Amino acid sequence: MKKVIFYLAIMLITVFLQPAIGQNTMGAEKLGWKIGSQAYTFRVFTLEEALDKMNSLGLKYVELYGNQKIGAGIEGTTDFKMSDEKRQQVKALLKSKGITPVCFGVSSPDNPEDWRKLFEFAKDMGIGILTSEPQYNQLDLVEELCEEYQIKVAIHDHPIPSKYWHPEIPMRLLEGRSPLIGVCADIGHWVRSGLDPVECLKKVQDRLISFHFKDLKDFGIRNTHDVPWGSGVSNIPGVLNTMKDIGFEGPISIEYEHNWENSVPEIKESLDYFHRVANALAERE
Repeated sequence: MKKVIFYLAIMLITVFLQPAIGQNTMGAEKLGWKIGSQAYTFRVFTLEEALDKMNSLGLKYVELYGNQKIGAGIEGTTDFKMSDEKRQQVKALLKSKGITPVCFGVSSPDNPEDWRKLFEFAKDMGIGILTSEPQYNQLDLVEELCEEYQIKVAIHDHPIPSKYWHPEIPMRLLEGRSPLIGVCADIGHWVRSGLDPVECLKKVQDRLISFHFKDLKDFGIRNTHDVPWGSGVSNIPGVLNTMKDIGFEGPISIEYEHNWENSVPEIKESLDYFHRVANALAERE
């Protein structure tokens, strides 16, 4: 009898922990969606602590950013100008946590020397996508470096009046350029700018590389805040349906910018919603 109770308890624990340990991700995997987190979601913590929080959520991909304390006894921050020795330490930390760095940003160097350092950093770290908002007159240089290093640059949109706030801006500037330069769709910032994220996705679909994923409390208000996905105004079901319709495959970075000290429960709620929708979409294929 004790054995039966024990095994029943194990089964119940497994069921309740499934979303957190990544057992409900088959739909996203089938659709080619790599769901991870922007480390900025956990900016009040060290990278080491952020990776632990990602593991608790079942996430295996991270987008690093350039000003986070590293932790784990490693001095300094995740600056792309870090020494070779520190890079090796950060790579070892990521490997020890079982999390793969897929993107880095938002990073927009001022000069050609630092742009090359950024690409060298990405190459050494095994990062395939740099999220950036380059100056318009830097695009020739960025394109050359993308081709040289075979690393993608995804142009990010901050809200109006930033230089890439409207999806038509990068699409116009990237016309005729390398397919290695495209768009990082920050759907929350589109909503802050009063734009429909579904219509924006349709405009950038031919250049879409990655996502910063958010659902927001209010439409068209710059200082509104994140809410669990599916409970806000960002039309998350429409966004996910559109992603499937246009055949998007690639990284999706959670960027949850609210309740900074204790956002994990809300991110878990968001992930549960995301995977329910992804599973339903995958089943329709």
